[in-house]
Amino acid sequence: MQIANRVMLNTGMLYGKMVISIIISLYATRLVLNALGAGDYGIFNLVAGVIAMLSFLNMAMTLSTQRYLSHNLGSGNVLRQKMVFNASIVLHLLLGLGLVVLLEAAGLLLFDRVLNIPADRMPAAYTIFHMMVASTFFTIISVPYDATLNAHENMRLVAITGIAEAALKLGIALYLQYTAFDRLVVFALLTASLSVGLLLFKRVYCAVHYPESRIRPRKYFDRKLAKEMFFYGGWNMFGAMSVVTRNQGIAMILNVFFGTIVNAAYGIANQVNAQLSFFSATLLQALNPQIMKSEGAGDRERMLRLAMIASKFSFSLLSFFAIPLIIEMPFMLQVWLKNVPEYTVAFCRLILLCTMINQLSVGIQTGVQSAGNIKWYQVTVSTLLMLNLPLAFLLLRAGLPPYAILVAAAALEVVTCGYRIWAGRRLIGLPVAAFLNNVVARTVSCALLSFCIALLPAMAMGPGWPRLLLTCCVSTAALLASLRLLALTPYETGKLNDVFAKTLSRVSPRLAALKKAA
Repeated sequence: MQIANRVMLNTGMLYGKMVISIIISLYATRLVLNALGAGDYGIFNLVAGVIAMLSFLNMAMTLSTQRYLSHNLGSGNVLRQKMVFNASIVLHLLLGLGLVVLLEAAGLLLFDRVLNIPADRMPAAYTIFHMMVASTFFTIISVPYDATLNAHENMRLVAITGIAEAALKLGIALYLQYTAFDRLVVFALLTASLSVGLLLFKRVYCAVHYPESRIRPRKYFDRKLAKEMFFYGGWNMFGAMSVVTRNQGIAMILNVFFGTIVNAAYGIANQVNAQLSFFSATLLQALNPQIMKSEGAGDRERMLRLAMIASKFSFSLLSFFAIPLIIEMPFMLQVWLKNVPEYTVAFCRLILLCTMINQLSVGIQTGVQSAGNIKWYQVTVSTLLMLNLPLAFLLLRAGLPPYAILVAAAALEVVTCGYRIWAGRRLIGLPVAAFLNNVVARTVSCALLSFCIALLPAMAMGPGWPRLLLTCCVSTAALLASLRLLALTPYETGKLNDVFAKTLSRVSPRLAALKKAA
């Protein structure tokens, strides 16, 4: 139970951080949109797409390094941990320099021949791009430190820095309301500076608290290990790049056909999706180290069990918030933004649907990553995701509305999910029948049942706060009841009850005693 308590404690800290960060970020986004206007906000989301790119790259590279660190933490090999960290430092320094050169060269082509940006805002767009490239470099060379924090499950620091980052972003948004300088440039400069500052802080913290994270490449660098990590991380990054290319490629195709106003709608939809995805990502951040450590310790059975739990709980957690939001999206966006760009509602609903489909197999992704044989897995998944771009171009060329490309994206996500399940059986011995029955069928059925029940208030009442509150309550109650009755296995129910009882005993021993007596 010590491991379960640790996962519960880590998850609790991350959720506390997440709730505070989401509240602050949503309000900050409203301030930024009002300060910049839809046009400049669309330009920022288009040009600063490198921020989205580095977040996915950062996630992929952190997962790669974390996989090696967690394996050796599971086996207790301290020397190997130092060798992994120093090899990672060298690799990420080279990668950062190479990516800066590549991005700057690609930027010349994009600005001159591809992007549809008003001429008077082109200098500001160039400035934003250079700032984001610099921020990308600092983020990449800090990846080994992020991986170290995750491998050691130091979620307290992750929570503190996350809250600090959200508060500083709110400060930036408030400053934009009063500055006399070009608000778009100021926003980009302060956002990039914040990113660099927080990442440098993590580097200093890790160097002080974790001996293996001290840079000594001459003593601990192993060329064979570095080569192995390079190929593993390369395929992992290739997979992440396909997600980035899909998302930013869609943004560019929308820009070519419809201009920056539609980019603003797409950017807002991605912002909503990113905030809600924190709920499931938070659980994964707490579970991933345990999945990888189980594989490192040679316990494949436990690894598969945790991977299936991760998929089920990630989808369910996202459903708690996505279902009422999908139903009440027009009202919520109106309250949040006041001036809602056209197509924002459809974009938000469809992107959330894509993310929910992805979450059904997210535990399998971590399980395959922990096993290490990922070359053809990443090639196939990346190819499926990249099909979104030619499909998007053809659909818009045929005269269909902008949201048609996200309908196609949802269909491709279903196909990709099916492949991940098949690959999980072949690569890590995933029991497909058990996964389809215990994870996919049960959780999807619960979500569909809850969605149908939550539609009742929308059919009987007009939009407003009373209907929103009732929809949230009905949806939550229906999903909780259906999950408890239909989705959770006896093992999962027992573990949740044990963890809840121990948590309650720490918070209030009297309440725990009363519950036990009852």
